[in-house]
Amino acid sequence: MSNSIKILSGNSHPELSKLIVRRLGIELSKVTVSKYSNMETAVVIGESVRDEDVFIIQSGCDEINDHLMELLIMINACKAASARRISAVIPCFPYARQDKKDKSRAPISAKLIANMLTVAGADHVITMDLHASQIQGFFDCPVDNLYGEPSILRYIKENITDWKNAVIVSPDAGGAKRATSLADHLDLDFALIHKERKKANEVSRMVLVGDVKGKVAILVDDMSDTCGTLGLAAKTLVDNHATKVYAIVIHGVLSGNALEVINNSVLSKVIVTNTIPHEHKKKLCPKLDTIDISSVFAESIRRTHNGESVSYLFGNLA
Repeated sequence: MSNSIKILSGNSHPELSKLIVRRLGIELSKVTVSKYSNMETAVVIGESVRDEDVFIIQSGCDEINDHLMELLIMINACKAASARRISAVIPCFPYARQDKKDKSRAPISAKLIANMLTVAGADHVITMDLHASQIQGFFDCPVDNLYGEPSILRYIKENITDWKNAVIVSPDAGGAKRATSLADHLDLDFALIHKERKKANEVSRMVLVGDVKGKVAILVDDMSDTCGTLGLAAKTLVDNHATKVYAIVIHGVLSGNALEVINNSVLSKVIVTNTIPHEHKKKLCPKLDTIDISSVFAESIRRTHNGESVSYLFGNLA
């Protein structure tokens, strides 16, 4: 019985897929994903996946609904083609912010996505830094929620020269746990910004809790969309006499006028991982920098395939 590994890539982030297979020393499997003239998604798996261990890489970005549909159809196509196990590798999980009923009649869309993936035929899900780790409980199949923290720690030590004179800052109360964990690993102080929102994607007032005077401030967040929060947080930190402000974000959605906000802000640099493609945005925004997390996904795929523990990756670099 063959038990080889097949890696398929959707259209959402082909660059990341190529980096992952290069690290694994294998080729991407042949798959054609196209659209009919009426905008229906068509998938053709170009080689046999019978009794194979299949990993489908598709991130939740740009045209999210199209890419999600692509992923579901690819999973279902592999299931119908008798794949032994199908793992959905979703670097940035779509609809992750809709994870709770925060107002009456609000849908819990993340749960719906989990149901759709399971019904399509996914046996296993690999993702990174879920907006809320409870989303893992929405699935009836195993979920590996990888962390970008080890990669962030390495970046800070290698690329921020005066990191020992820094303060790790969370731009909101929700990210306090992530920021304190980083601060503990680096043996640095921690600060928090309390923000008051009038409506979604719009922050009205910010209050700093902690001391950043004469220090480098490193803002840490899991997701940045329009970057309004980061821009205002950076201004608040500089107003409180921080010498320099960096922002490190796992999922750089960077939608709307995010690049303009970054360019016009007091931020020295905005560092994002490549869970979402942003190479084209770097040309428009010289402040953007990248942390490559393809090694983390490559190692988790290798470990999953070989039946090894994936938890090693939660605190160590791949």
